[in-house]
Amino acid sequence: MLHAIVMAGGSGTRFWPSSRAALPKQLLPLAGTGTLLQDTISRLEGLVPPERTMVVTNARLTEAVYQQLPQLPPQAVVGEPCKRDTAPCIGLAALLVMKNDPEATMAVMPSDHVIEPAAGFRAALKQAEALVAATPSRLVTFGIRPTSPSPSYGYIQQGDQLPLNAGDAPAHRVAQFREKPPVAVAEEYLAAGNYLWNAGIFVWRAATIIEALAEHQPDCLAHLQTIAAAWESPTCQQVFAEEFAAIKGVSIDYAVLEHADDVAVIEAPFSWDDLGGWSAVARQRGTDTTGSTVVGRHLGLDSEGLIVHTSDEHLVVTLGLEDMLVVHTEDATLIARRSHEEQIRRVVSELENRGWDDYL
Repeated sequence: MLHAIVMAGGSGTRFWPSSRAALPKQLLPLAGTGTLLQDTISRLEGLVPPERTMVVTNARLTEAVYQQLPQLPPQAVVGEPCKRDTAPCIGLAALLVMKNDPEATMAVMPSDHVIEPAAGFRAALKQAEALVAATPSRLVTFGIRPTSPSPSYGYIQQGDQLPLNAGDAPAHRVAQFREKPPVAVAEEYLAAGNYLWNAGIFVWRAATIIEALAEHQPDCLAHLQTIAAAWESPTCQQVFAEEFAAIKGVSIDYAVLEHADDVAVIEAPFSWDDLGGWSAVARQRGTDTTGSTVVGRHLGLDSEGLIVHTSDEHLVVTLGLEDMLVVHTEDATLIARRSHEEQIRRVVSELENRGWDDYL
């Protein structure tokens, strides 16, 4: 059966000050009426039921996740005691899923992407599930057709095309994974036409990914197996904390996918946005006649090209501003040129350096 694993442990620092450690990006309604996490779960309706859905998050976020997803059973939310990247996250989820379903197929996805339409996403997961059923040792990932030579994404080089059924999206063997490239190299990829952005969405048998970790990350897997063995014991949380902290963090791409022999990539039959920063909010919500995107109460005079995001009924007034980012929260306000958006992480780092933890 198909199980969904939603990775929801990110910090979303590029959305500071709205995104904080206690309420990060994935728990905010940045692109719609629901939060990004709620929208991710909603996309699975009709394909994966709540009892076969797992959310892996940071331990301090488990209560917030429960509150946002009351339809999930309590055991569906796993809180990691520390951050160790995607390979340990996915490996532990696979071991836990296999406790009740040794033949499980896993659909693994981030919690903070905007994907439309939901029906196209579900169809793509079904196609990936069929590819795995036909070849159980196969690992399937999803790629996005590039719209620009972006240096912000990893790339997937398409190899030989795989046989398709009616209605299937294009699918190929993966020739090679490429790290985030310089702009000049990204331009070459775009011109070549056979490179896709790596969406970080995967489908495979749980047993297959465990076998791959056993081959390429045996130390990591040993710690995960110790955790899984103690999962329902009185010492579960202690074992989880000790063993998980002993793991060296590594991404699933580097740990497994770049070494695997049979990886397929499906070109996504849906629109995709990973919401990398505040400009993504403008893409998703659109602009007004001044070229500005406003969420909240705003009075703009002689102002254009703004992104304004304010909480509650707080009024933001701008006078004579162009191409600025203004984000107001209860205890912090960010004012920056939109061209400096990528540097918001510097703000978070400086807050950490100063010990101003109340604003993190």
